[in-house]
Amino acid sequence: MKYNRCGRSGVLLPAISLGLWHNFGSVDVFSTAEAIIKTAFDKGITHFDLANNYGPVPGSAEENFGKIVSRNFNGFLRDQLFISTKAGYTMWDGPYGDWGSRKYLISSLDQSLKRMNLDYVDVFYSHRPDPETPIEETMQALDFAVRSGRALYAGISNYSAEQTQQAANILRELGTPCLIHQPKYSMFVRWTEEGLLDVLEDNGIGCIAFSPLAQGLLTDRYLKGIPENSRAAKSHGFLQKNDITEERLQQITALNNLAQEREQTLAQMAIAWLLKDNRVTSVLVGASSVEQLQQNLESINNLDFSQNELQQIEEILKTK
Repeated sequence: MKYNRCGRSGVLLPAISLGLWHNFGSVDVFSTAEAIIKTAFDKGITHFDLANNYGPVPGSAEENFGKIVSRNFNGFLRDQLFISTKAGYTMWDGPYGDWGSRKYLISSLDQSLKRMNLDYVDVFYSHRPDPETPIEETMQALDFAVRSGRALYAGISNYSAEQTQQAANILRELGTPCLIHQPKYSMFVRWTEEGLLDVLEDNGIGCIAFSPLAQGLLTDRYLKGIPENSRAAKSHGFLQKNDITEERLQQITALNNLAQEREQTLAQMAIAWLLKDNRVTSVLVGASSVEQLQQNLESINNLDFSQNELQQIEEILKTK
């Protein structure tokens, strides 16, 4: 595993981290989740990323992760794990179970620690900015989470470049610098390049990209259309059938051909493409099986791109 420094902090994160957004909830097979997490650690993945509402059902990914940690990582191994969780999306009914108030964030973090049976998390994130709560209050909650020992570092996710600069300024003044930002970033989703990466670099904040495979679009899964058991076929998640246009399929095919020339799968190339930028500390991958995880880990064996390859990718991505 390759480890990268997170911004200007003392933290090193694996180039590939494991996200537990899908496939680790109460509706999933526990033994499979446990095998994936154990394999990830054996392969050098030290960072495991969660959120309060991961499941389904919400909270169950944290519960399962807590069981797996207690069964396999007791004692000194906890000190070899870098665990994050978040709050900011709907978790419970009523006025205190959503968004960015101090009440919600600290209550949620306390619940997360109980579910995972942990004394602390390494990073606690504000999962999204709250348009109704002053950003000062949200950042003060992150500062309190760190000062109270519930978390070692503070992070933010889904904040724009301008909001990120505001958050960074406030946290710096409070004495709890922002460690990391977690944006949605892939070949197909590139808003991070419109100022955010520059803000992160200027402020010494790390970047960890989620959805690097665009919910599965940047894999060989959709080369021949929409499989019956795919996320797009189910049409109740973030990826919808109408996202897979003829133009998008042509892009996927062209990118896949280039990946084959590089002796990579499309997924491996998509992960490597993100890591080519040294401002990207780590890429969060999901996994539904040990085999899928191992395939994605092969990305780090070929992280270099020629200028011609990068130009080809840009030309492909321009076509719509």
